[in-house]
Amino acid sequence: MTLPEPVRAELDRVRHAAPVDFAALEQVRRRFDDEQAEALSGYLRAAQSANTVRAYRSDWVGWAAWCEAEGRVALPADPVDVAVYLAVAADATKPDGSPAFGPSTLERKAAAIAAVHAAGGLPSPTRSDVVRLTLRGIRRTRQAQPRRKRPVLLGTLEALLAELPPPGWPTGMARRRDALLLLVGFAGALRRSELAAVALEDVTVDVDPRTHEPLLLVELGVTKTDRTGVHRQRVVLPRGARRPTCPVCAFADWADVLTAPDPRALLDGEGGPEATHRCHSYRPGPLRGPLFPSVSKHGRMGGRSMSDRAVSDVVKRYAAKAGLDPALFGGHSLRAGFATQAALGGASDREIMRQGRWTNPRTVHRYIRTANPLEDNAVTRLGL
Repeated sequence: MTLPEPVRAELDRVRHAAPVDFAALEQVRRRFDDEQAEALSGYLRAAQSANTVRAYRSDWVGWAAWCEAEGRVALPADPVDVAVYLAVAADATKPDGSPAFGPSTLERKAAAIAAVHAAGGLPSPTRSDVVRLTLRGIRRTRQAQPRRKRPVLLGTLEALLAELPPPGWPTGMARRRDALLLLVGFAGALRRSELAAVALEDVTVDVDPRTHEPLLLVELGVTKTDRTGVHRQRVVLPRGARRPTCPVCAFADWADVLTAPDPRALLDGEGGPEATHRCHSYRPGPLRGPLFPSVSKHGRMGGRSMSDRAVSDVVKRYAAKAGLDPALFGGHSLRAGFATQAALGGASDREIMRQGRWTNPRTVHRYIRTANPLEDNAVTRLGL
């Protein structure tokens, strides 16, 4: 049985965006009915993250356009053509003279070309020596250290929180949402994509059995280390020692707005920031929807979650208001700040890895060296 037109269109879309074994699909075409075809279409859409599909699609369009301009064949590609394309892209510059593409971006461009070839059942041109050596040469030529975002330490976090919009309507909407976003991102060591993806039903208010203090449990879906989201990872956020930096209080404040029949009336009646905790007896009812929806300057809340780019923009915006250089901060600053601040507080690499869900100790050691470069360093024993 032939596939319905929507499914055939979806197959063609994914064929040019993600590596799929289409040869195997050909063997089961005859057994497809409409229900099976619809199921297949859905799974193909989920084969790659939306960000990866967008990046690969953009990279493939760039490669195909270059081939057309140069009179070369994009598919199947000649390995020498791919190597020349990468070399030309590596030499491209911005108006200020800096490289237009970094080594990681060029490697992603090569991966996109390889993905489209794999989707068509063709051998990848990027596995040839000429392409691999070209990428290696680009990497060796660009020996500058990667630009890392500055970590948001506890003092920096407090400075960002001090720049939140004032209470009341309509600014109180963004105030409560952004306070929770900064605290959850910092204490939970979440990536910006993970923050953007958290739903209200993923958050549970629980009690620490040892101290009987309230805490938040946040379940994550698809993450960088769990692409399928089958093994849902859980992050615990304890009650803060102070009201302004308590994630549980911030969640209670935001959940009140989300469940209020009239958020405007609720926010109009609030005064300045509360000084005392309010999370001991807080037990929200069932909530659904994104934890961090978009909020307009007029207090209007959208039905969709913020994008990961918007999460980064929040950090940059409050950094600028606090008198910091926004170019040095971004979404990763919260996650990096957790690891660095925890290392400064004496946490072991095992403890940091557990909360941040890192699997490579070398990554954590980088943060620890940033926090205390003299930790376990033989230079302290030289007797200088």
